[in-house]
Amino acid sequence: MNSDVNKQIKQIPYISLDDLSESELVKRYIYPNLDINYYWSDDFSPRFYIALARAGFICVSHDIDNTLFLLPEMQTEYAVLDFSDLHISKKVRKLLNQERYKLSFNTCFSHVINSIKDAYHPCWITKEYEGLMHELSDNTYENFRLFSTELFDKENGELIAGEVGYITDNIYTSLSGFHIHNKRYDNWGTLQLVLLGKYLEAQKVRFWNLGHAQMEYKKVLGAKVLSREAFLRKTCLLT
Repeated sequence: MNSDVNKQIKQIPYISLDDLSESELVKRYIYPNLDINYYWSDDFSPRFYIALARAGFICVSHDIDNTLFLLPEMQTEYAVLDFSDLHISKKVRKLLNQERYKLSFNTCFSHVINSIKDAYHPCWITKEYEGLMHELSDNTYENFRLFSTELFDKENGELIAGEVGYITDNIYTSLSGFHIHNKRYDNWGTLQLVLLGKYLEAQKVRFWNLGHAQMEYKKVLGAKVLSREAFLRKTCLLT
C-alpha cells in the first residue's frame, strides 16, 4: 500500500470484529459520535459483515490504487418505512391491476448484481464485495438472509427492475437497486419497491431500512427520516 493510500485511509478509523464484540465500545463511542460515520476494514468475511449489519452498519466497498477496502457506515440519518405508511400511487395501482409483471426472489442474483453495476459508474460493488455477496446469498446464516428481488416483464421474460438487500433481526435493509429506463416500463422501478414492501409486510418484517435519506423517491414511498439515535432505538440496538 503506497503512502497516498495510507493517508486516505488513516483519515477514518479502522474497525474489527473484536471492536463489535465490545458492546460498551459500540454504545458509548461509535453510536453517539456523530462526527464519524465511516469506518474501514480489510475483512471481507461473512462473519464480520453479518456482525456489522446486526450492529446497524451499512457497508460499501472502495478500490484505492488496486487495494480493496470495506467501508462500513453508521449513518447520521436513515430513511425508514413502516409498512402501514407505504404509499401506492394511482399509476402503480394501475400496473398492479394489469399484472404484466412477475416478481421473484434470488432466482438470478448475478443478473441483478451486474445490472446494478451497469447502472452506476463507478460502482461500490468491487470484485471482493461481489464475491462476499454471492457467498452470503448462497448460504444459510442464523438471523441473516441476503437476497435479490427481481421484477420481470411477464410477456418477454426481461428483467426490468431489481435490488439486493438483507434481513437481520427481522428488519430489511436495502443495499442497491436498478430499473430499466424505457417508456414501456415507466414506474416499474416504483412497482418493484411496492411489491417488495408488500412481500416484507406479509413476512412479518418489522420495518424497512432504506438507508440514506436524501433520495426523494424514498419519501414519496412513505419513508420517514430518523436521526441515528432514533433509528438505533427503533431497532432496539439502543434502549
